[in-house]
Amino acid sequence: MDLAVAEVRSLPGAGPGVFAVSCIREPSTGASTLQRERQLNQFLAGIERRALRIAEIAIRDRDEALDLVQEAMIKLVNNYASRAETEWMPLFYRRLQNGIRDWHRRAKVRNRVMTWFGRGGTDDDYDPIAEAPDPAGRTPDEQLQSSETMQRLERAVRELPGRQREAFMLRTFEGLDVAATAVAMGCSDGSVKTHYSRAVHTLRENLGDYR
Repeated sequence: MDLAVAEVRSLPGAGPGVFAVSCIREPSTGASTLQRERQLNQFLAGIERRALRIAEIAIRDRDEALDLVQEAMIKLVNNYASRAETEWMPLFYRRLQNGIRDWHRRAKVRNRVMTWFGRGGTDDDYDPIAEAPDPAGRTPDEQLQSSETMQRLERAVRELPGRQREAFMLRTFEGLDVAATAVAMGCSDGSVKTHYSRAVHTLRENLGDYR
């Protein structure tokens, strides 16, 4: 059975942004596949509003929640349409929860960077994980500022010497502590602190207007 294509469509009478994902069968498929297609479409139509509410509560952003639910639906259609109907629910929610966790991880990275930009003084003992604010509940202006800052920072990070760039990205983007970064880089804790501190001071000098 081939149900390997997904289509996004609007729900009749639904509010703005509400959607469903329907599977498109291959022309050569038979009656059994038509029945499975109807079952899958019915499942998706029945679950989408509950899933959207779950995602919206988790990340507090309706547009982002819509994208996450749509992505989970498409993955279900493309990868698991042939699985037993009883498996669709847990498989769908596994994909959705993975998407929510990935969203929070990306948001935490952005917020660690924003926290870093607002700091002063020494950076040797700074823990970007402990200092990261809650990623949810940001205003549109904060989200825009975060996006612009990230773009500026990424361009500046690419210009750093290799070891400084590695230390900065592992500490700030991946959230590793000094010891874990030292293992990843194959050097001492002291070297990590030196490379990281130099990277921070260089970036602050180059991006001072965006702090």
